[in-house]
This record gives sequence, structure tokens and C-alpha cells, in this order.
Amino acid sequence: MQARDDQPDLFDREELPAPDAPDPGGQMGIFEHLTELRAVLIQSVVAALAAAILAWFFSERAVDVLIKPATEPAGSLVFLSPTGAFMLRLKVSLALGLFLAVPIIVWRLWTFVVPGLLQRERLVLVPVILSSIVLFYVGAAFAYLVILPVSIAFLLGFATESLRPSLTGEHYLAFVFRLTLAFGVVFQFPLVIALLSWWEIIGPDFLKKYWRYGVVLVFVLSAMLTPPDVASQVLMAGPVLALYFLSMGISQLIANSRRRKREGEKAEEREASEGGG
Repeated sequence: MQARDDQPDLFDREELPAPDAPDPGGQMGIFEHLTELRAVLIQSVVAALAAAILAWFFSERAVDVLIKPATEPAGSLVFLSPTGAFMLRLKVSLALGLFLAVPIIVWRLWTFVVPGLLQRERLVLVPVILSSIVLFYVGAAFAYLVILPVSIAFLLGFATESLRPSLTGEHYLAFVFRLTLAFGVVFQFPLVIALLSWWEIIGPDFLKKYWRYGVVLVFVLSAMLTPPDVASQVLMAGPVLALYFLSMGISQLIANSRRRKREGEKAEEREASEGGG
């Protein structure tokens, strides 16, 4: 295989200018790194707990919003133990606290990692991290606003006069969290493809050649991550297919950009050699 000497390696420190090189005198030992990592984890947990305490005062309203897609077709939800309602609000508060604390957690992790990164690596990781967070929230919002009402209506449609739904808040919220988490993860697909294309692990030709296998994989993934009903699987497969073809376009743009850059570098080399001759 021909070596790709003309491709800039994001993690090749020897090719980078001296100002970007880490300062050997400022490097920490393994115990200092572990101490710093422990501080980051403790501060992240404290931030999430503080946000959860704040979210507790809004948890009643949050529970009402979360269960609204189920109350319309099924009526009121129930809890089966004296502590059921309290534990439900507590879990919602913890989930909201983690949701609100994500920017702080990401910032603390970033401050832990950034001293060991070069300028070029920082410029790459910043948009990657921000894009990942945005895509996760978009996927979770899509699941709650679009997929969840359809799934609930479809599944509860199997009720009969003698078989009526009586949903518990605990089981329903577990269903909601699983669905939104699945969509948040699946919506990372374009970002993963963009990174793989940037590193030239895969390219647009590969994605175009095996797109049929990609479609099958999308439906298999949708069946695994969604509730066992056709409506949810089709509704998930649709956006994921769109993300697949969007990723194909992103990969093509990256490949075109790299090809133009290499052609420009070759043209400069020819001009330099002709000028020198």
C-alpha cells in the first residue's frame, strides 16, 4: 500500500512546529494525572447533583410534561408503592440534573485533556465535541416529540374492552429514557462517518458501493433500539437512512476537499521545481 506522506496527520507531533510541542518541563506524572482526573470526576458529580437539587423544584412540572404523550391515550398513570411517586420525581430530577450539567462536565473534561493536546488537535476536537452534544440533543428531542407519541398510540391501540391499559410511571419513564437515549446515540452517525472519512478509514466510494448493506444494517439497528412495533422501527429507520445519505455527502465533501488540497500542493511543487530548474 502506498504511504500517504502528503496527508497531514493530526497526531503526528514530529511534523508540527516547535511552538505547538508540549513543554517537557510542564508534564505531570501518572499520580498527578490521576489526582487531577479524580478532581474532575468529583466536580462533575457535584455539578450534576447541584443541578439535580435545582431540578427537584421543577420535577413535578417535568413529570407532567414527560408523561403527557401517554396520558392522552391511556389516561392517568399510576404508581404501585407508597414511595413510587417520590422515586419517580427523584429519578426525573437526577436525569434533568445530568442534562443541565452536561456543559459543565464537558468543560471540566476539556480542561483536563487540553494541556496534552497540540493546537491542531484542539481545533479538531472542539467542533467534534460540540457537534456530538448538539446531535445527541436533537436525536433525543426528535424521539420525544415525534417517535414517542406514535409508539404509544400504536402500542396502546391493541387494547380491547376487556383489556385496558394501566401504565405505571416507573415503566413508562424507563421506556421514554431508553427511546430518547437510543435516538441520541444514533444521531451521532454523521459525526462518526465524518471522522472516519477524515482519517481515510472509509470514503464515499465505500459508502456508495455498500449502501444496500447500509440500509439493511439501519433496519436491524432500528429493530434493536426501538420498542417492538413496526411504527417505531419505521420512524427510526427513516431518519437514520437520511443520516446515512447525509453522511455519504459529508464524506464526499471531505474527499473532494482533500483532493483539491493535494492537487494544489502538487501544482506548487511543479512550479517550484520548474522555477528552480
